[in-house]
Amino acid sequence: MTTLIVTRSSDSEAPLAVARALEARGERAYRFDTDLFPTHLRLSLDEGGGGRLAGPEGVLDLAEIDAVWYRRSATGARIPQELDPQLRHPSVEESRRVVFGMLAALGVFQLDALEQVRRAEHKPLQLELARALGLEVPRTVTTNDPEAVHAFAERCPAGVVTKMMSSFAVYDERGQEQVVFTTPLDPGDLEDLEGLDLCPMTFQERIAKALELRVTVVGDRVMAAAIDSQALPGAREDWRREGMALIDAWQPYTLPEPVRVRVLRLMDALGLNYGAFDFIVTPEGRHVFLEVNPAGEFMWLAQRPGLPIAEALADVLAGRAARRWGPRPITGAVAGDARSWG
Repeated sequence: MTTLIVTRSSDSEAPLAVARALEARGERAYRFDTDLFPTHLRLSLDEGGGGRLAGPEGVLDLAEIDAVWYRRSATGARIPQELDPQLRHPSVEESRRVVFGMLAALGVFQLDALEQVRRAEHKPLQLELARALGLEVPRTVTTNDPEAVHAFAERCPAGVVTKMMSSFAVYDERGQEQVVFTTPLDPGDLEDLEGLDLCPMTFQERIAKALELRVTVVGDRVMAAAIDSQALPGAREDWRREGMALIDAWQPYTLPEPVRVRVLRLMDALGLNYGAFDFIVTPEGRHVFLEVNPAGEFMWLAQRPGLPIAEALADVLAGRAARRWGPRPITGAVAGDARSWG
């Protein structure tokens, strides 16, 4: 029994932790660093669904794979940058198609299948499903129209924050990484929105915070941790701005049962076995859903609050815990049993 861990060379701690947990359960873990393909790793796909991988971890017959943990992809990253772009681009694209085609053809359980991850990444879909399931979500508008932003701001007396749907960073003239965080808008910002004609943005009502939560779901296990993001001025709008300063301050947190049930039902609707949720807890105790990342990081929560996330992943991959095999429609009472998978 072998689990294929699909990731990249720079991804160190999480794959190692899950591989160790799988091995403790008598399973083999084979690491596939996608950035090594096609330059440093060989992959053959044979007719009839057979094939083999050959790389730093040895040779793996694809028929031995019974589960896949899809975590990261950087296929073709080591194809030389100086190669003519007319040649490099199709080389990267062909390599990606081979890797993703292999995953699609394996016919085994995947945590999570690429098509489920890509669908679940859509933030508008997340918000609509969460709202339909009874989770509280912020008032939100995504637009490239300044007039729509002005009208939205008038409906948000507590203020407005802006964020991006995708995670990315820009680099200053010194080469230092500048991450784009959630940012509050002041009246001057609202008067200077000309850049929207080049890039749409998401705007949400500003919500008062008592705590911020990271809720990690693996199969039917819901593991929550809380941070007092208001303890540091720089973290009050987005705790990630002071992530390292707050790293030891995360504490285990118990979600109210109605919220826990709705979180699991959202996982059902998205067809995910893994999800990293972000919530705000308001001073009045309301739990406000922000988003779910289908491939979010978790190792800091395993090391500090001690959440057994790697072990939970190993249990699902090894078939020792319940698995979701695809999205489920939203049906039945919201407070009902959320475990609707096989």
